[in-house]
Amino acid sequence: MTEQTAPTTAAGGPSTGATARGEQTRQLILDTAMRLFRERGYARTTMRAIAQEAGVAVGNAYYYFGSKEHLIQEFYAETQREHRVAAAPALARERDFAARLGAVLHAGVDVLTPYHSFAASFFKTAAEPTSPLSPFSTESSGPRDASVSLFREVLEGSAATVDAELREPLPELLWLGYMGVVLYWVHDRSPDQAKTRQLIDGAVPLVDRLVKLSRLRVLRPVTRQVVGLIHTLRH
Repeated sequence: MTEQTAPTTAAGGPSTGATARGEQTRQLILDTAMRLFRERGYARTTMRAIAQEAGVAVGNAYYYFGSKEHLIQEFYAETQREHRVAAAPALARERDFAARLGAVLHAGVDVLTPYHSFAASFFKTAAEPTSPLSPFSTESSGPRDASVSLFREVLEGSAATVDAELREPLPELLWLGYMGVVLYWVHDRSPDQAKTRQLIDGAVPLVDRLVKLSRLRVLRPVTRQVVGLIHTLRH
């Protein structure tokens, strides 16, 4: 496949117009892929079909995205950016830890809702331990780190007083909890995934209580066990 290059200006850099057109083409391919994933499912959608539907050459599609996996990684990154934007008003307004956590979890479901129809079929691929689409894979590290950072913002912007040993790993624990919510949402067939909303509303007060209890001296051995477990999983 011949590599395509953008036109350059007299100074030798990409022209502004070419850069803008390239970004538009890239976004068109991504948007088309997401629509076809919803309509046909992930496994039945090919790069050729995406290119044809977007009205671009197959080689052009591969120029911007080397594979379907690259499209999904960009989808992860884009939904993470949307998640942060959706959560921003509540994070700017609230200082209560439970209110901040609940708002971020609900915002995550809001952003994912348009993709619920294809989530179950896609999850079959992402759930494979060796899949690059797994949220725990090396390939997914960028969006994963961004999501953990959002939960770190939940904690650091709150008025919560947390045991010093728990403060550092807590955002990652909250992210793992969010992954559990997403897994439940994938399989939730209740109208508008109302049960997922109920799960969030029921779980947040429990998490809030556990965070507050972490300051008690009697629970410090448990806190150390949690910290040790996180350290083990990281390595």
